Amino acid sequence: MRLDDYDGQEGKRVWLTSEEIGDLIDEAEDAQQRIAFTLAGRAGLRRAEVCSVTPNDFRFGPDGFVRVWGDYAKRDRYREAPIPSDFGAFVLGVSEGQPDDEPVVSVSGRTVLRWVRRAAERRQAETGDPGWQYLGVHDLRRSWGGHLLWNCGVLPAVVQEFGGWEDWQTFQEHYLGEITPEAQQRERSKVDYLGGEPDGDGIAFSPRTSGAAKAYTSNR
Repeated sequence: MRLDDYDGQEGKRVWLTSEEIGDLIDEAEDAQQRIAFTLAGRAGLRRAEVCSVTPNDFRFGPDGFVRVWGDYAKRDRYREAPIPSDFGAFVLGVSEGQPDDEPVVSVSGRTVLRWVRRAAERRQAETGDPGWQYLGVHDLRRSWGGHLLWNCGVLPAVVQEFGGWEDWQTFQEHYLGEITPEAQQRERSKVDYLGGEPDGDGIAFSPRTSGAAKAYTSNR
């Protein structure tokens, strides 16, 4: 888990590892909670989107994707967000007998937030990590985007499309500029004095005696 302060407001931004997202999903108390946590943490949906997708959005999207509409009243445009293997079949199985055009997660966004916070409280009690107290629904989406970018190497333009970000500058600032906990540890492991094992040739830096020039030599 990685934490960072918000600018001008209380609380902290949270980045969970992929394993921690899985642990949170496993805290779900029923199928609706499991669907809600998975849509946010494994498909990157916003809170309002979690509470709006219908069985038809899983049924008629391409295999491995769910349709996420920009306006669920008008349904005039949508994006296709990737979902885990077999998750669509799970959702359709759970929703069998329910109206195909009604939300799969039939609660308010405030209720989903309450679910996440209660599950996070259980994780905090289990792990002793106080960082769980700051977790919100948007942190799951943030962790999802960072995982695709920094851990999986998905092209930024593709992540932007998957997540439905229209403003490139905002996406670049909040996602390309923030690394995941896994990437943090991976990069740390490249530093020899931190116990890592650097890969390949390094670069040795030595200042000139005048201080005006810098010499770089290959450290072979």
